[in-house]
Amino acid sequence: MTTTSSRGRRRAPTRMSRAAGKASALQKPRVILALLLLLALTSVMLLDGYLRAEVGGDERVRTGASANKVPDKVLDGGPILTFQGGQATTVSVPDKTIALTFDDGPNPTWTPQVLKILQEYDVPGTFFLVGSMVSRYPSIVKDMVEEGNEVGIHTFTHVDLSYQSDARVDREMEQTQLALAGAAGITTTLFRAPYSSETDAIDNYSWPIYEKLGEDGYTSVFVDTDSDDWKKPGVSKIIKWATPEDGKGASVLFHDAGGERSQTIKALPTYIKKMKAAGYTFTTISGVMQEQNAAAREASGTGRQQAAGAAGAATATEGTTGTEGATGEQPGNVPNGEGGTGGNGETDGTGQTINRLQAAHREATGVTLYEGKALIAAVTLAEWTVPTLSVGLMVVGVAVMGRFGMMLILARRHYRKRNKRRFSWGPTVTRPVSVIVPAYNEKECIANTLKSLAKSTHPIEIIVVDDGSTDGTSEISREAARALGMTNVRVIRQENAGKPAALNNGVRSASYDIVVMMDGDTVFEPDAVHQLVQPFADPQVGAVAGNAKVGNRDTIIGAWQHIEYVMGFNLDRRMYDLLRCMPTIPGAIGAFRREAVLEVGGMSEDTLAEDTDITIAMHRGGWQVVYQEHAKAWTEAPGSLKQLWSQRYRWSYGTMQALWKHRKSLTDKGPSGRFGRVGMPLVVLFQIVTPVFAPLIDVFTVYSMIFVDFQAALLAWLAVLGVQLGCAAYAFRLDREKYRYLLMMPLQQLAYRQMMYLVLIHSCITALTGGRLRWQKLKRTGEVGTPAGVS
Repeated sequence: MTTTSSRGRRRAPTRMSRAAGKASALQKPRVILALLLLLALTSVMLLDGYLRAEVGGDERVRTGASANKVPDKVLDGGPILTFQGGQATTVSVPDKTIALTFDDGPNPTWTPQVLKILQEYDVPGTFFLVGSMVSRYPSIVKDMVEEGNEVGIHTFTHVDLSYQSDARVDREMEQTQLALAGAAGITTTLFRAPYSSETDAIDNYSWPIYEKLGEDGYTSVFVDTDSDDWKKPGVSKIIKWATPEDGKGASVLFHDAGGERSQTIKALPTYIKKMKAAGYTFTTISGVMQEQNAAAREASGTGRQQAAGAAGAATATEGTTGTEGATGEQPGNVPNGEGGTGGNGETDGTGQTINRLQAAHREATGVTLYEGKALIAAVTLAEWTVPTLSVGLMVVGVAVMGRFGMMLILARRHYRKRNKRRFSWGPTVTRPVSVIVPAYNEKECIANTLKSLAKSTHPIEIIVVDDGSTDGTSEISREAARALGMTNVRVIRQENAGKPAALNNGVRSASYDIVVMMDGDTVFEPDAVHQLVQPFADPQVGAVAGNAKVGNRDTIIGAWQHIEYVMGFNLDRRMYDLLRCMPTIPGAIGAFRREAVLEVGGMSEDTLAEDTDITIAMHRGGWQVVYQEHAKAWTEAPGSLKQLWSQRYRWSYGTMQALWKHRKSLTDKGPSGRFGRVGMPLVVLFQIVTPVFAPLIDVFTVYSMIFVDFQAALLAWLAVLGVQLGCAAYAFRLDREKYRYLLMMPLQQLAYRQMMYLVLIHSCITALTGGRLRWQKLKRTGEVGTPAGVS
C-alpha cells in the first residue's frame, strides 16, 4: 500500500510496511488451516460417535401396535418377503432345509469363531450386518463373503425403522450398502429389520417401510425359528429352541454380535451335527429362493433354465443386470453390478458365472465402490484417531493437574522463603541504576510512564529510546520531563529498527552497571526500582523479573488477562524461580547486569520474544535469574480481542523461536545447562504441548454433554473448574489481590481460554510451515495512570 503526501505525490511503501503487509497476507491461510484442523477433529469425533450410536442413536423399540393394514397372507406366510410385480409374496423354507442366519455382526471376537465353525462343517450362513460394524471391521466381512456366505443389511445404526423418517431409512440403507462396497466390493438385495422376528410381528407402522424397500428391490427376511441365544439360556436350550418341528424347513436365527456369545459358539457345532444327522441340509436365503423358484418352474412345466440375479424381487426389478458404463446404481437405491460373486455357480443369460448361494450379491462398481472405500478409510481414521486422542486427553489431564499441583506446592514454598523476616538478598543496593524505556508511538502513555518514574525512591537515570516514532513521542517525553522537573531524563532518537535494537541502544548508552528495562506503556510503583535491584546484592544474579500487573482490569477482557497474569504468570514465575530455571523476564519490568547483557550479545533480533531469548541466554551464560514479587509495575493490556490475538500470537511464536534457538541447552553441562535440563522440558510441556492439546478436554466435554451423559460431563467440568478456581484464589491471596475478579473466571474458561488455545495452535502451524513475523505495535489508550489510581 502506498501513501500520499500533502502535495498529492505518492510515496513507495517502506520496508516495514511491505513486510507487515506480507506477514498479514500469510497469516490468513494459517488461521484457516488451524480452523480446518479443529473442524476435522470435530468431524472425526462425530463420525466415531455415529458409528457407536452415540450421535443420532435411537433406542426406541415399538411393541404392541395394530396390524390390521397388513395383508393376512403376509402375516401367515413364510419368512421371506418379496414384492414381485409390485405384489407382496412370501416364501417358505422347504422341508428338511435350514437357512442359518446371524444378526448384529460383525464382531471381532465372535464372528470369526462363527465363520470358522461354518467352514469346518461346510455350512453356508446368511449374515445380516450392521453397517457401522461393517465399516469398523471390513476385513471380517471380506473373509465372510470370500468363504461363500451371504450377507444382508441390518441397517447402519441398528435402529427401529418404524420410528424413522423416509430420509433416515434411505440413509440407513445407503450407508450400509456403501460399507459393504468398501469392505467386500459387493452390495446386496437382502434386508432384515432390527428387532424383527416372524412375519406376524409386522405392524401398521413397519409395513409401509417393507413396501417401500420392496419397491426399491429389497427382499425382507424374517425368521420362523428363533434360538433366542441372546437370552443366554444355556447351550441345550439354544439347540432345542433352534430346532424346527416335525422336519419342517426354517429360517433359523442366531446372533454373532450384540453381546457375549460364548454360549452360541458352544451350541453351534452341536446344533449343526444334530441337524445333519436328522437329514437336514443347510443353505442361504438365496439358496432357498433358488430352490423354490426351481420347484415352481418345474411344477408349471416350463422347464426354463435357472436365471441369475437376486432372489425374487431382484429378478422383477427392471435394469437389474445393468449395462456397461452405467452409473453404478439401479433404481431404488440398490447399487448395481455386473453379475454375482464367487464360484460353485451357474451361468446366466449373459454367460457370467454366479454363485446361487450368493445370488443376492451385486458387484459394486463406479461411484458406489469408491465412495465405499472412502467411507472405510474415514472410519479407519476415526478408529485410530479417537482412541489416540483419548490417551492424549488423559496425558493432558494428568499434565494439567500435575502443573497445578507443582505450582501450588512450589509457589507456597517460594512465598514462605522470600517473605521470612530474616530473608535478605545481601547488603542493600543503593547505587544508581539506568532505566531504559523503548518507545514507538507511545504518545498516549509515555507521560504517565515518566510521571511514575519521577516518584521513584531509588536513584535512577532514565533513557527514553524513541524507535522512529511518528506521533511526537520524543517531544512529549521532553516536555513531560521539563514539567516534572526531571533532569535525569535523556531522550535518544533512532530510525525505526525494532524493540531489541532500541533496548541495545539504551544499554550501550547507560551510565550504570544495572539496567532496568520497561515498556513505554508501563507505570512503576514508587519502590518498584528499589525492590527490583535488591537481588543484585548476590553477585551470581544476572537478571531479575518483576511483578507485572494489568492496570486496565475493569473491562471483561482486562479482567480475564488480570486473572491470567496473577494465576498463570506469577505463580509460574514463583515455581520456576525455586527450580532456578526462570524462562522469561517480562518486558514490562525487568532488570539486568549491564555486563551480563553485553556478555551474551545483547537483545537479539532473532526471535519475536526478545525477553525470553535474553533470559535463556543469561541461564546459558551461567547467570542466575530470579523473581522479585515485591517489584510491581502496571501495564496496559490489549483492549480488544484482535489486539489480544496479535499480542499473544507474537508471544507464543516468539517463545517457540527462542526455545528452538537455544535447543542446544539440552546438552549444556554444569550450572549453565540447568535450564536445558529442567526449564526447557517444563516450558515445552506446560506452555506448548499441554495447551495445544488442552482443547481436547473442551471438545470431549462438549461431545459428552451432547451425546453421552450431560450430567456426568458437567460435573467433571465443574470439578476441573473448581480446581482452577482454588489455584487462582491462592494466587490472588499471595499477591494480595481482590477476589471479586474471580467471578469472571467461569466465563474466562468458556471463551478466553479457547481463544488462547487457538492462538497457540496458530503459532504452531506458523512455526511448522516456516512463517515469519515482525514485532507488532499495539494500539494504546493511556488509561493506566499512576499506581495509586489502580484498584
